[in-house]
Parts: sequence; C-alpha cells; structure tokens
Amino acid sequence: MIQFKNISKYYEQNGQRTPALQQINLQIPEGSIYGLIGYSGAGKSTLVRLINLLERPTSGQVIINQKDYTALDAKALRLERANIGMVFQHFNLLESKTVADNIVMPLKLLGYSKDECAKRLEELLDFIDLKHKKNAYPDELSGGQKQRVGIARALANHPKILLCDEATSALDPQTTRSVLALLKKINREQNITIVIVTHEMDVIESICDYVAVMESGQIIESGSTIDIFRDPQHPTTQNFIQTVLQQHLPVNILKTLENQNQNSIYCLQFFGQSAQETVVQKAIQQFDLQLNILFANMTEINGNVIGQMFIQLLGEADVIRDCTAFFEQQGVRIKQSGVEGA
Repeated sequence: MIQFKNISKYYEQNGQRTPALQQINLQIPEGSIYGLIGYSGAGKSTLVRLINLLERPTSGQVIINQKDYTALDAKALRLERANIGMVFQHFNLLESKTVADNIVMPLKLLGYSKDECAKRLEELLDFIDLKHKKNAYPDELSGGQKQRVGIARALANHPKILLCDEATSALDPQTTRSVLALLKKINREQNITIVIVTHEMDVIESICDYVAVMESGQIIESGSTIDIFRDPQHPTTQNFIQTVLQQHLPVNILKTLENQNQNSIYCLQFFGQSAQETVVQKAIQQFDLQLNILFANMTEINGNVIGQMFIQLLGEADVIRDCTAFFEQQGVRIKQSGVEGA
C-alpha cells in the first residue's frame, strides 16, 4: 500500500513561496490501478513523483508497505527505488541505443550479468510483442512502439510499483487503447500496483480501479472509479465525467422540442441489473403520460455498465410523481436535469 500522510509541497522562487500540494492524505491499495486526474497545474505530476522521491515533500510522509520513504538515507532509498518503475509521456528513450539496449539499461546499471540481461530481454520483448524490433533504433519506431519499449524498460527489474506520468497523452486514440490494454495486462498478470497521472477521463474509465481528482494542489474527491462515475460531487469532477458520460442535455436538443419546458426533463441513471431491464417500456405501458426519449449513452467500468437517458415527461403532476417513484423502485436513479449551456 502507498500512503501519503499530511503531504505538503512548496516551491521557493524569488522569495515567493508557492504551494504545489497542500495537506494530501491518500491511500493507494496494493495491486490496484489508481488514477490521478486534474487539469494542468493541479499538482498530480508532483504527487506521483513523491512516490519514488524524485520530488521531496516539504512536510509529511510517503509510506510504502509500512516503510517511511521520506526517512530513508540515500543508499536505502536507491535500493527501494529499484522496486519502482516509471513510464514517461515522451518515452525518454536513448536515441543512440537500440530497443534491446534501452530495455536492459537499468539491469546493467544494477549489475546484472550478461546472461541475466539477455534472458530478461527476451521475456520482455515477447511480452510487449516487439521481438522483430529488437535491433531497431527509436527513430524507426511508431509512438506506440516507443511507449511499449518504455514500459518494458520500466518492468525490467520486476518492480512492485509502476508510475505512469501522462503515458498516453502523446498517442493517438487507437494506440492509447493498446497501451492501456497492456498496462491492464501488467496489473492483472503481475499484480503490479500502477499509478496513472492523466487529464483524460476516458483513461480513468478504461482501466482504473480508483481515482483521485486534484485541483490547486488538493484532492477534491476520491474513491472507486465506479462510485465517482455514478455520483460525482465536486463540479470539477462532474466536468471530467461529462467528457465521457453526458451529465446535461445539450441545449441544441432542447431547441428541437415542441414543448421546451425544462422542468419536464429528467435524467435516468441505470446501473447493473437495471441497465438490462426494459424499465422505460414498462413505464410507458403503465402510466398515462407522454414520455419522450431525448438522448442516451452508456459506458462500462470494471465490468459494470452505467447508462444514462434523458427523457421528457409530460402529463398530470401526480402521474409524473408516480412514474418517477416507479423508476426508483426499479433501481433507476432519476432526477430533474439541467440543460448544458442553458
């Protein structure tokens, strides 16, 4: 487990003290994929660099598996860092070295024998499916291939923790999906704890078990990914969720309606079993009202389906009240919905 206890980080420049992190308390479960998301300047990259002490906190403790990293001397910290791999946004490969040389570089620095390096290299090339690029140089590789080499290098020493700092933000969507699938495979097959820094909510949606949302050097919301998606509390979190799962009815859809009464618009949220039931059809059959389906979308998080549907309910107030109660009885969350841009 990775623990941040009362972490604060300040930078000094021209006599000015600028806070980067303020009173961070966070636990990252062992074996999980944990996402840190926030806009630029939120402090997420600074926080992830505290895990291997590339950055040192001004105050507070970084504790990994009950060991206080902030209290270690230089020699002990070097030994512990061998258990932590890091993947970077821009790959950080040595252009003058081949794929093979880039991957085994950390092993050579740690004193592994030539035979040990060769054996581990073949394992990693097979794992990332780049055996045919063993002797290629970085400028002969695609962006996705470069990142796979970066991941293999980070895995060379059998780390227990893998840190990914915007590891997919320089990649196209299709390549991003393949890299995320590889990271998920690493986590599931090797039980490596992965901490991902990103500003893209679809990365969180795709592979993260947990997420912490950061703003102005603070954690404003955290929890399991499924819970955060189902019920985001902070406006910043809601904005991130909006990029993946529509939270408001687009105003251009409202303009196409003959009856533009915004108070008649509701958002239904389906989860688990309710996402598989014909709840809307039953409501149409059971209640004497007009139900217009305006917009719907769906996503899957860790095997759980979350669906949202925006509807317009027109009819007598008591019938609408009974209908909304029916939805809730069926395990569907329902609330009156605002309109995006209205």
